[in-house]
Amino acid sequence: MKKNTSNSIFNRFNIKIGSCIKLFALCCLALLFSCRAKKHLIVKRAVADSVVKKVDDKALKLNAIRAAQTNFITFSGKARTKLNINGSSNDVTLNVRIQQGQKIWISVTAIAGIEVARVLITPDSILIINRLQSEYVKKPFSYINKIAGDQANYQSLESLFIGNAVPQMINENADLQSASGNTTLTGSLSDFAYTLTLGTDLRVNQTTLNNQTAGQSLQITNSAFVAAGTKVLPSQIDMTSVVKDKKLAVNLHYIKEDFDLPLEYPFTIPPRYKPME
Repeated sequence: MKKNTSNSIFNRFNIKIGSCIKLFALCCLALLFSCRAKKHLIVKRAVADSVVKKVDDKALKLNAIRAAQTNFITFSGKARTKLNINGSSNDVTLNVRIQQGQKIWISVTAIAGIEVARVLITPDSILIINRLQSEYVKKPFSYINKIAGDQANYQSLESLFIGNAVPQMINENADLQSASGNTTLTGSLSDFAYTLTLGTDLRVNQTTLNNQTAGQSLQITNSAFVAAGTKVLPSQIDMTSVVKDKKLAVNLHYIKEDFDLPLEYPFTIPPRYKPME
């Protein structure tokens, strides 16, 4: 009976939840990447005092932006989430737990609070359990690199869930403009052009990346900022991603968030589960 109930719930999704979560992870990591900006030939030359002052002002602003990002030890959040993959829409709840720099744990629940998938991402690996079909994915992080390139980076995905700036975008080669209290950083990372828009508090309002040649684009909008203790994060995160013929839209709304609490990250693959195709 329990199995029949699970199958009935699964049929309402119109898409395999395992494929849904795997595509979500791949799209995020394919676009949220870490890459060093291209190096430029450095030529020593005399510069006017006004130019030195301008450079110093820019460095101070970049440091202020870095300092304004949320620093934490652990994060836990519950988010009502709508996933739209290639026109197929699913409403789920994400329970997210993060140990900064070490692991991202996600439990995906659907109707009646039934867990349909669980995800564990570390800097070295990606694990996914599809409970409805008794399948799993167990791959090294290099599995992502084969699709996204060697630049794919765990830290960038972590930044997405907290509403932080992708660290590599805040660099000295970026063009920095300020107007009406808002700040915009534009530049390039590898073959991607990016724009980072920050509000008066130097928190990230919007991030866009685009690679026309590869047919890849990403836009992330953060809004409805809330305080969680002494920390600040967006309670609404909207992401639109295109990777060639794959289109993904994620609307994530946090209804609960906590920082720096002791957390557990349970993840066990049952012996009867089979590798996901």
